[in-house]
Amino acid sequence: MDPDEDYGPEPANLRFLRRLVTLLTAVMIAGLVTVIALLVIRLQAPAPVLPALPETIVLPEGVTADAVTFGEGWIAVVAGDRILIFDAETGALRKEVAVE
Repeated sequence: MDPDEDYGPEPANLRFLRRLVTLLTAVMIAGLVTVIALLVIRLQAPAPVLPALPETIVLPEGVTADAVTFGEGWIAVVAGDRILIFDAETGALRKEVAVE
C-alpha cells in the first residue's frame, strides 16, 4: 500500500520542514562530537610546570610558603597572613607586609 494513495502528495512545506529537522540533527551530532573531542584533547594535555622557589631564598624558621609570585627583580612569598618580598638575585628579604 502506497502512502501517497491514501493521503495524496506530500506538501512542499512538510518536505522542507523534514529536511530542516534532519539538517539540525546532523549539525547537533557534529557539534556534540566536536565538544567531546576538544574536552578529551584538552584534558590529556600535561599540567603546566610551575616554577620552583629558588634555592637562594631561605624562609624564616617555621614559615611555609602558601604561594609564590615572581616579579621583575623580586620574588613574593605568601605565608599565612603576611607577604615576604625577597630580592631575586641575592635572596635577601626586602620587605615584609602584613595582610589584615
